[in-house]
Amino acid sequence: MPSSQEPSSVSSSPHRARDVIHLDGVDLVSFLGPGDDLIRDVEAHYPTVSLHIRGHILTMDGPASSVSAAATVLRELLAVAQKGVRVNTGDVKESSKLVNSGSTNRPSEVLGEVILSARGKTIRPKTVGQSEYVASIDDNTIVFGIGPAGTGKTYLAMAKAVQALQRQEVSRIILTRPAVEAGENLGYLPGTLEDKIDPYLRPLFDALSEMMDPDVVPKLIDNGTIEVAPLAYMRGRTLNESFVVLDEAQNTTPEQMKMFLTRLGFGSRMVITGDITQVDLPIAASGLRLVTRVLNGVEDIHFARLTSEDVVRHTLVGRIIDAYTEYDAERQAVAHTKQQKKAGNA
Repeated sequence: MPSSQEPSSVSSSPHRARDVIHLDGVDLVSFLGPGDDLIRDVEAHYPTVSLHIRGHILTMDGPASSVSAAATVLRELLAVAQKGVRVNTGDVKESSKLVNSGSTNRPSEVLGEVILSARGKTIRPKTVGQSEYVASIDDNTIVFGIGPAGTGKTYLAMAKAVQALQRQEVSRIILTRPAVEAGENLGYLPGTLEDKIDPYLRPLFDALSEMMDPDVVPKLIDNGTIEVAPLAYMRGRTLNESFVVLDEAQNTTPEQMKMFLTRLGFGSRMVITGDITQVDLPIAASGLRLVTRVLNGVEDIHFARLTSEDVVRHTLVGRIIDAYTEYDAERQAVAHTKQQKKAGNA
């Protein structure tokens, strides 16, 4: 019987082919999904290829080049599943993109890199951009993850922080973000200072509870192993042997960004995440936007830029981001033209 990793093709003509894959070593229901969704998704990406499943044998027929590409995608996804990683239909899109582009990155390597396994789910990169971002965290002391909503920049950074703590590479995790959002002022919110700050930090608590036992998280917070605090609480400190994640960094001022970065102590790593297109500061310039110019090219500091291609939410989110990016570019072009005309008339 042929191996699931070895092609078994029979060409009926120079331009058509058949390929057979033996889906061994995986749970078929889990791999293919309800209603064989994975097969339907492959067919959507390769509409000229017909796929038929019988038992553990998957047969593909169609134009030779399309069959070859579809078979490569399925074999790579099968290799991911054989590692115990759950495959979803979104992985078909990314695998197809890699195969069709002729990239040297293998989908099974990009999609099969598990950061954490927690509460019945695996946390892993799901795009090439995310994989490169995660790798940069391993290779650099300070990493900036810059990109739109839904690209996993904060979630993956937190997963790497939990992984580092579990491996005893650091002695604590510090998660922080500026208490500035959508023009709101803390003074106008009801309750104590803790009550006012909680809405800004709640997303970080929620993510932690997905990555770790929810009963353990409060204990680690109580003994100082995990700290979740507003950015203002970082002033005057030196953070040694820590994995520090600064979220929503586009809402820092240049002074706050400098203050935060200079907290770096021995044996520590920092990941700073944000979206420079969503600055909520009413007046001040964004510290994240400025730091991309000030620290560009500094050794051991890396800027990872994620795009709409790395969005892992609903596919419509990527199209929304692209539409707004195009709108902003057009608006900036119009403003630039007006400035030139004004300067010419002066």
